Amino acid sequence: MGSAVSADYGYLRELVYGLSQNVLDPSRDYLFETRLSKLLRNQGMSRVEELVHSLRSTKNPSLERAIAEAMTINETSFFRDARPFDLLRQELLPQLIEARRLTHTLRIWSAACSTGQEAYSLAMMLIEYFPLLMGWNIAIEGTDISAEVVERARAGRYHRIEINRGLPARFVVRYFDHVGEDWVAKPEVRRFCNFRQANLCAPVLPFNRATDSFDVIMLRNVMLYFSHETRRPLLAGVHRLLPADGILFLGSSEQPSDLSLWTPVLAGGTCYYRPVAGTRL
Repeated sequence: MGSAVSADYGYLRELVYGLSQNVLDPSRDYLFETRLSKLLRNQGMSRVEELVHSLRSTKNPSLERAIAEAMTINETSFFRDARPFDLLRQELLPQLIEARRLTHTLRIWSAACSTGQEAYSLAMMLIEYFPLLMGWNIAIEGTDISAEVVERARAGRYHRIEINRGLPARFVVRYFDHVGEDWVAKPEVRRFCNFRQANLCAPVLPFNRATDSFDVIMLRNVMLYFSHETRRPLLAGVHRLLPADGILFLGSSEQPSDLSLWTPVLAGGTCYYRPVAGTRL
């Protein structure tokens, strides 16, 4: 690889990190070619070098954001890693329901929600196994840095290959309508889910009011792309959003950067975290 091309990739890695805190390893520079191909065509370009030259010549914040979004990892599926869902259904949600029996409110945040499968999986689980909640104030908030995947999540429309990844056949029949070549989540599922674009690494989290609080936060398989310096303030912000009996799920290979704030709990073949008593920030 020529030094000029290497410098272009370095420029793009720094751009992506500055906007999303996503750490891209140089060994994966080839991903720029595939993930930016659509963006290049829309800009009337054919090579990454042209894109970098344009960015160096003229500041273009919207184009920079589009690049950062395109380089975001959006791997997801319905009921991805079933163990957290099983634990929620069998043990944790019944406890929360009992604790919230007077307020009749339950709030869940699917952070880095990608195209929405995690949020819709949670909604289907609540409908299927906890019918008493249908009269409650239920909110499942999904956020992602990519505007494109947020729009797909809002549409609730999935291709057959996406439906076949982790979704039981009876859930497909009950909770989706077959429309052309796709499957679309039914209104009874979508009504619980709200999606919006948000950057987890921004100075302020998308939920920052004093009254904001969540019973369950799913922050799975996203922090592994962040530096240690990025993880600490993110988890401090998450900590503020959880009550003492709140639940945080991370990816199986992730853990909090400051373990003094969290109590890990091993159950059901997985691990979740509760805020340490008296440490809510």
